[in-house]
Amino acid sequence: MGEERQVNQQMGHGVKQRDLIRMTPGEIDAFLHERRPMTMCTINHDGSVHAVAMWYGFLDDSIAIETKAKAQKAVNLGRDPRMTCMFEDGAYYEELRGVELVGRAEIVDDPDKMWELGVNLFERYYGAYTEELRPFVETMLNKRIVAKLNVERTVSWDHRKLGLPSTRPA
Repeated sequence: MGEERQVNQQMGHGVKQRDLIRMTPGEIDAFLHERRPMTMCTINHDGSVHAVAMWYGFLDDSIAIETKAKAQKAVNLGRDPRMTCMFEDGAYYEELRGVELVGRAEIVDDPDKMWELGVNLFERYYGAYTEELRPFVETMLNKRIVAKLNVERTVSWDHRKLGLPSTRPA
């Protein structure tokens, strides 16, 4: 019974582990700057959640996205600016890492700021930007809106901090 209890505690049964797995601000920043998609959630007209996978960039040190002006997420943000973004990594429990950012979207319509995000997104997901690629970024931003997330709450987790044994199949 003692060995089973030790394994259960190690796996988190009956033990509060939130403080153990919380990322530091530096770890959160590094994690968010890795190249990955995020899940972006907005509120539909009927109150249901609209969740979509999105590439994201940074504008004024905040998470930001570009999307078609008529896309459901843009329509939702125009009606209700609440937005939650979730970033995750890991295939097995002991590897799971993630960050949830909850806040309100700010629609950015300044052409210079929109361009700044367009280039940032291009470089994050495609490679180095050069002026020869200007037409690509211009097309990417055509009939688009930019939404910047003003974060009100951050939740993070990094199960690697638990020091659990691997559950990967041998």
